[in-house]
Amino acid sequence: MNMKRRVFLRGSLTASAIGVAVGAGLLTPQTVLAAWPKDAFHTKNMKEAMKIIDGTDAVASGHVTVHAPDIAENGAVVPVTISSELKGAKTVSIFTPDNPFPLNSSYELSNGAMPYVSTRIKLAKTMKVMGVVRSADGKLYSASKEVKVTIGGCGG
Repeated sequence: MNMKRRVFLRGSLTASAIGVAVGAGLLTPQTVLAAWPKDAFHTKNMKEAMKIIDGTDAVASGHVTVHAPDIAENGAVVPVTISSELKGAKTVSIFTPDNPFPLNSSYELSNGAMPYVSTRIKLAKTMKVMGVVRSADGKLYSASKEVKVTIGGCGG
């Protein structure tokens, strides 16, 4: 019985020490944290966010596809899929122009990765969801789809 108590106490003290170290910021996953374009996500201007992320204006293209529901009953969880047939795509970004912050998400792809992203996003109201793919040569291609929202997800 004494051994179980000692094991329990040792485990509790170890967990407590680790918890204190994490809380104090002594143990942080520095190598795991990804660099991210903070300014692009905090700007309220879509053109400015697009410029920070990808550098230029996007051209509407049949090479990019946006799959989203025609009507979203709840704007807090709208499933969206962006896909493309472009070879060697570098980034896939999702913009929601009428949200308080238009850049919804942005993904950098490794070499040889398929430009395919599926996620759930928040929409404040009925708006176009725009998918932007940057090709290997730096050109931006986009597609958009109007999604009607019945209950806003961004406080609306």
